Amino acid sequence: MDNDQHSTPINQNGLKVLCVEDEFFISELYDRALRKAGYDVTNALNGNDGLELAKTDQYDIILLDLMVPGMTGIEILKVLSDETKTPKIHSKIIITTNLVQDDAARQEIESHADGYIIKADITPKELVAFLEKLR
Repeated sequence: MDNDQHSTPINQNGLKVLCVEDEFFISELYDRALRKAGYDVTNALNGNDGLELAKTDQYDIILLDLMVPGMTGIEILKVLSDETKTPKIHSKIIITTNLVQDDAARQEIESHADGYIIKADITPKELVAFLEKLR
């Protein structure tokens, strides 16, 4: 973005993040923190756009909200996990949610993802630190 006021150059660390998040405020918080840390960020505000972008396999990390309009994060996760519907992608998929899941539901979701974050429990700075550990 040309209007990025941070001195850190975009894509300094070479990693691309797809953020599938319909809450504009949260999306903006993540976008700013990740760009400041040197990530190249693409935002999708609904599940349909998020799935199409994810299927390009151009992203190192996908932050996937479970409750997005059009197609839920769970539906996206199932399509991305099914090699008959989508060629294997190399992105690490991190679920982001504020939904309370019972243990069985959470384990099922996590079995198809590389991480699980409760949005209310993590600051943007902590999100960046979490993603740094994925490397």
